[in-house]
Amino acid sequence: MSVGLLAVVDDILTAALKASAKSAGVVIDDAAVTPQYVHGLTPARELPVVWRIALGSIFNKFVIIIPLALLLSAFAPWVLPWLLIIGGTYLCFEGAEKVTEWFGVHHAAKDDGPRDEKKLVAGAVRTDLILSAEIMLISLANLDPDFGLWPTLGALIVIGFGMTVIVYGSVALLVKIDDIGLRLMKSPSRQVRRSGARIVMSMPAVFRFISIVGTVAMLWVGGHLVIANLAETFWHAPYDLVHAATEAVAAAGPVVVWLTDTAISAVFGIILGLIVVAVVTAVSRLRTRDRSKVDAH
Repeated sequence: MSVGLLAVVDDILTAALKASAKSAGVVIDDAAVTPQYVHGLTPARELPVVWRIALGSIFNKFVIIIPLALLLSAFAPWVLPWLLIIGGTYLCFEGAEKVTEWFGVHHAAKDDGPRDEKKLVAGAVRTDLILSAEIMLISLANLDPDFGLWPTLGALIVIGFGMTVIVYGSVALLVKIDDIGLRLMKSPSRQVRRSGARIVMSMPAVFRFISIVGTVAMLWVGGHLVIANLAETFWHAPYDLVHAATEAVAAAGPVVVWLTDTAISAVFGIILGLIVVAVVTAVSRLRTRDRSKVDAH
């Protein structure tokens, strides 16, 4: 009995490892996107906020995504591409909004106080929902259809838990690197103190870089989600363009192919995102104008 159980566990772990390998790129994007949500918080609040986002991610995966993915894949698989198009569009919108903020466009007033932290966590958990959905759906698609319901569920649970630990463990380490640098600066060794000072001085630039990478990741992942799932539904042209471009550079190697795919997806993402930003801004202004008229009367 125990031998049979161990064999099942081994099969689940092996399947989970193979299936999750295909979603490694999204995991990297998730780890790049998240630190920008905690940047600017006081050091004492960084880890608690990362912990709250991680709990939100666990809720996303185990309460929403996995049950819904299994139900839809069994009874309404045609719904999944539409959900991913909506999720990808939201990521494009968030990424494009951040790009416009780089050029001085402010979409909302920034508030100070505890509410900011709640908004940061809520925004990070919403973004995680979309990225986690892609991770879990890619993993589900790469599991053997004949694997069985319970082994499939077991593999998805292993993937979900493992990805959460990897992403948010990395984020927690990243946001506390400056504290490590401060401790090194108290060392009796002059060389160690210098290393600590370099770490502390480099962190603002590191976080700026991470913010840029996270924004580009939103646009790439969002654009890729929309392109791939539009092809699954009703519009093949963007996917055909990506396929033709990657085929044209295939001889240059997988890195160039990946860069080409990423660049086209990111361009598509920023265009789509800017369109959504324009629509949302116009609707917001109309609502503000209508509200002003009502207040005037």
